[in-house]
Amino acid sequence: MAEESEDASTANHDENGGQKGSGGDAKQEKQEAGNNDEKGKDDGPPLYKRPIFWIIAAVVAAILIVGGLLYWLHARKYASTDDAFIDAHIVRIAAQVSGRLTQVPDLDNRHVRSGQLLAVIEPGEPAAQLAEAQAGVSQADAAIEQAEAKALSARATERQQAATALAPAAQALRAADDFRRYAALRTLDTAAVAASQIEQARTESRAQAAQADAAQRQVDTAHAELVAARKEVEAARAQRAAALARLQQAEVIHSYLRIVAPVDGQVVNRQVAVGSYVAPGQQMLALVPDTMWITANFKETQLRHMRVGQPVTIKIDAYSGITFHGHVDSIQHGAGQAFALLPPQNATGNYVKVVQRVPVRILFDGDDWRRYAIGPGMSVIPTVKVR
Repeated sequence: MAEESEDASTANHDENGGQKGSGGDAKQEKQEAGNNDEKGKDDGPPLYKRPIFWIIAAVVAAILIVGGLLYWLHARKYASTDDAFIDAHIVRIAAQVSGRLTQVPDLDNRHVRSGQLLAVIEPGEPAAQLAEAQAGVSQADAAIEQAEAKALSARATERQQAATALAPAAQALRAADDFRRYAALRTLDTAAVAASQIEQARTESRAQAAQADAAQRQVDTAHAELVAARKEVEAARAQRAAALARLQQAEVIHSYLRIVAPVDGQVVNRQVAVGSYVAPGQQMLALVPDTMWITANFKETQLRHMRVGQPVTIKIDAYSGITFHGHVDSIQHGAGQAFALLPPQNATGNYVKVVQRVPVRILFDGDDWRRYAIGPGMSVIPTVKVR
């Protein structure tokens, strides 16, 4: 019995030992398998040597090249700049005579028509000058009538004197004929005519000639008076012309009392009110006309294919979601720096080339843009289709 128990314990001990040994072998086998897997992975090709990598890279490169080519083909058709602004010939309204304002309509930022009243200056010296000029014209008219009446009288006197001078002239002609006839007879026959008769005929001829000369001098005097009267008429008419010129000048000065809009546009920057005193040349307000355009300063390298009439898409910063349309109206012949107050002097030895800007005028198409508050100085981005 003792031997059987010993054999059983020995068997149990061997079984436990065998189990422990088998467990250690399993762990060792797993570690060897893991090492074999890592070696298998390290032995594979790198990513850039795998075909899938180059396929993907080729597809991406092709997309980039095609996309860049399409963008270039599209972009080369257009020329754009952000150096562009709304422009207009702003009319600055100034007083031309001095005085106090009696009427200034409330037209701030309102649209006005040409000829609409903007302000009124109280009548003062201009009104007095106008009345004086009107009186001067009336006085000149009276002087003309007086001179014309005098000329008519002188004309009648001349005619009367001419008629009166006809009889003495005829008598002088008859007396001269009698004297010549008597002298001719005396030459033929000294006994035909007495010497006293010839002397009497000579004396009569001289007397009648003197009376005829006196009558003709009266005619000449009357004619001179007529000429003088006509000159007085011309002088009176010249005085009336001068008076009329003074009247027109006074009317022009008087018209300056009413300041009206010279063109259609919007009233801006009003600086006066009722009661303000203004002097000649003092700016009162400004008027933005309805005609506006875009001045776009393109680089000189962008002008090669730009032509008048090409279509333009316009984006105004104030209305970013709206696209306006226009066309190229004109291209300035010369860069902007050439017309500066102080043009640059490049002959100094330290010249650095800079791409210059050339102003291009762009006009809006249609009247849709007038519905928006667009004015001079607003920033614009125009895009011209050059191809």
